[in-house]
Amino acid sequence: MSVPPDPADGLLSSYSFALPEDLIAQQPAEPRHAARLLVLEGAGTDTDAAAARHRTVWDLQEELVSGDLLVVNDTRVLRARLAARRASGGAVELLLLEARGEGLWLCLARPAKRLHQGEELRLEAAGQPPLPVRIEATDPASGGRLVRFPADCTDAAAIEPLLARYGSMPLPPYIAAPEGVDDSRYQTRYAARPGAVAAPTAGLHLSDELLEALRARGVLLATVTLHVGLGTFRPVESEDLSALELHSEWVEVRPELVAAVAACRARGGRVIAVGTTCVRSLEGVAALNGGRLVPHTGPVNLVIQPGFRFAVVQGLLTNFHLPRSSLLLLVSALVGRPRLLALYDEAIAHRYRFFSYGDAMWVPPEAVLEAARV
Repeated sequence: MSVPPDPADGLLSSYSFALPEDLIAQQPAEPRHAARLLVLEGAGTDTDAAAARHRTVWDLQEELVSGDLLVVNDTRVLRARLAARRASGGAVELLLLEARGEGLWLCLARPAKRLHQGEELRLEAAGQPPLPVRIEATDPASGGRLVRFPADCTDAAAIEPLLARYGSMPLPPYIAAPEGVDDSRYQTRYAARPGAVAAPTAGLHLSDELLEALRARGVLLATVTLHVGLGTFRPVESEDLSALELHSEWVEVRPELVAAVAACRARGGRVIAVGTTCVRSLEGVAALNGGRLVPHTGPVNLVIQPGFRFAVVQGLLTNFHLPRSSLLLLVSALVGRPRLLALYDEAIAHRYRFFSYGDAMWVPPEAVLEAARV
């Protein structure tokens, strides 16, 4: 990564914006593709930074062309929020994060300070018998607890039946429990590999009908897997972004995806990421391999912020993100921080809905900064 061209790009406070609370979406659009879409024009200048068109996600099919490759994240969100009770009767909430082997799982706990090594909790759910689990240790890195589940709960696929009985969807704290919203609305239509504790939200907009329309147009689809985990819950706290580090996330780039990207390049198509998780997956793996995308299974923790030169991704479909977040830094790397904040002001003025259940933004390749392009 090169030095940011503007010193303000390296300061966390430069990524703040004021968002009216009533623009935080509490329910998803119906149908999925009915969400609004802010379409960026070509690379902006100081005078037209907010130049954009106002459409819907359904219109994305008119923005893509035959030969383009749409890369989506096929992770599946676990029902990772668990209600438990202490022997004293006190209520505890656990958020299951990642497997640590032999039935041991890292969990965030609330309240955490009162939970000590060796304490037994009982999971509770309507229609289910209480299920004992035990606090084994504190995890200093996360502030969470290592919790012992049944020994056969070795990985996400193995623990999923237990979570189906005792767990609930881990909706973000800014979403009040939505009445009448099916749990499936916090899953993408192509979710296949269990392991995430938050949805790759840009993909929530892609309906079966839109995916079929894109295929009919000659747009190809390829999948990557990034299980959204602890990094999602950690705010960026350092004002100086030059030393920013993010929690590692587990990524799988399969040979089929590598071949699809190479074929797209060969035919002159464009590699389009659906969501920031796909960007982090593709660019994180490429960064480990001298700018080349190769098959990879394991952690990545790449920080993408202004000054970054992309190696794989040429365009992006993304939601509107929280202020002072690593995701806002990532999109700023594509289009420039001043322009992105001007576009967010434009979206707020036109009453776009923000965050997980909110509306979307389309960054076409021609809107990407020249210095950031593949």
